[in-house]
Amino acid sequence: MSAAVIDLTALASSIKDWGRELGFQQVGISGLALGEHEQHLQRWLDAGYHGEMDYMGAHGSKRWRPDELVPGTLRVVSVRMDYLPGDTRMAERLADPNAAYISRYALGRDYHKLVRKRLQQLAERITAVIGAFGYRAFVDSAPVLEKAIAEQAGLGWIGKNTLVLNRKAGSYFFLGELFVDLPLPTDPPQASEHCGKCTACLDICPTQAFVGPYQLDARRCISYLTIEYKGSIPEDLRPLIGNRVFGCDDCQLVCPWNRFARPTAERDFSPRHGLDNAELAALFRWDEQEFLAQTEGSPLRRAGYERWLRNLAVGLGNAPTTIAAVEALNARRDHPSALVREHVEWALGRHGQCITP
Repeated sequence: MSAAVIDLTALASSIKDWGRELGFQQVGISGLALGEHEQHLQRWLDAGYHGEMDYMGAHGSKRWRPDELVPGTLRVVSVRMDYLPGDTRMAERLADPNAAYISRYALGRDYHKLVRKRLQQLAERITAVIGAFGYRAFVDSAPVLEKAIAEQAGLGWIGKNTLVLNRKAGSYFFLGELFVDLPLPTDPPQASEHCGKCTACLDICPTQAFVGPYQLDARRCISYLTIEYKGSIPEDLRPLIGNRVFGCDDCQLVCPWNRFARPTAERDFSPRHGLDNAELAALFRWDEQEFLAQTEGSPLRRAGYERWLRNLAVGLGNAPTTIAAVEALNARRDHPSALVREHVEWALGRHGQCITP
């Protein structure tokens, strides 16, 4: 069926209905002009705020020009899917220095495959109605300015903490995109941001990673340091990381808009293996085989076992001095990895070896 005989307005409405049936909480349609986001990205890169994430500067203009990334693209269908499990006691876990705090998005199964599968199913629904068409589905799998696209598609606005915020849903959601070669009617972009004078997210950041509103220096961000960064965590930042061993939710936890966040109905996003209640010392005792078994299909695999131990060593260094903490650290004192050994020695130094296992 040619675009000339397709009722594009009706199709766009159906795409949104199908998307909701597939578990997306919201679906919007964006054009390809991403406005000032190109300049914002370039300024961010020029300042070096991306740290070791060199991929953020790769691929040139393909990142902000969807039709260069996928020739023939005319529109982007942008979707969001809530991920927050029920009551995960975020503030309570952060306040317990013996607890291992894992970002709420990473407690369940890896979202990439789930969201991508649903996008594929959405494309198949479209195909069943109009016949074959050109499309590509992306979920953090290509140089895509997903937050800019979501904003253009009316899913929310990019807040001062650089995350997409939605007045009815806060920010605890994943994004995905379906690039299509259909000239669908677009949705109006978010008319304005609604952060107002609030600076709660900027003020709460443990490492003061925000250099200003809408500007994040990833090199100081706990999510970057515990997930993306491969090296030795700067010593001046280690005490500030506290018990956060994979990611950080602080700037979301204090955002007033997240009082509207709703628990997800997706069972795959429910906490697995008790990771929402795990203790630092217990996780530090995992050998690599146990780590691989307990994190199968989990976002935690992104850090890898070596960095997992690095992060936990920092957490144990910030924990109260207990027999359990010192015994766990001493057990890794001769670990084959120099990176792990360095962080273990730092952590033991924090305890002054005042307990002899």
